[in-house]
Amino acid sequence: MTAQGDAGQPAAVAGAMGLEELLALPATVNVVTAARALGIGRDKAYGLLRGGAFPVRTLQLGDTVRVPTAGLWKVLGVEAPSVPEGRP
Repeated sequence: MTAQGDAGQPAAVAGAMGLEELLALPATVNVVTAARALGIGRDKAYGLLRGGAFPVRTLQLGDTVRVPTAGLWKVLGVEAPSVPEGRP
């Protein structure tokens, strides 16, 4: 059984990220942080990685796996914040 919100909608996944936190992420994140952004658990994320089905391109750097934040934004349908004109 799933928890229901006020309008009968499923409640947010515990620990899932809000938009503000998602937009504040650095250029790459670890798998656990990416899983939180996607609203899935750590074990599910690593299972998807092992099966080659993780929904975002990953970067294998030796024993470390990093997930590009831009890829997370794209999968989640979030547009990167625009930089005001005249700012680098």
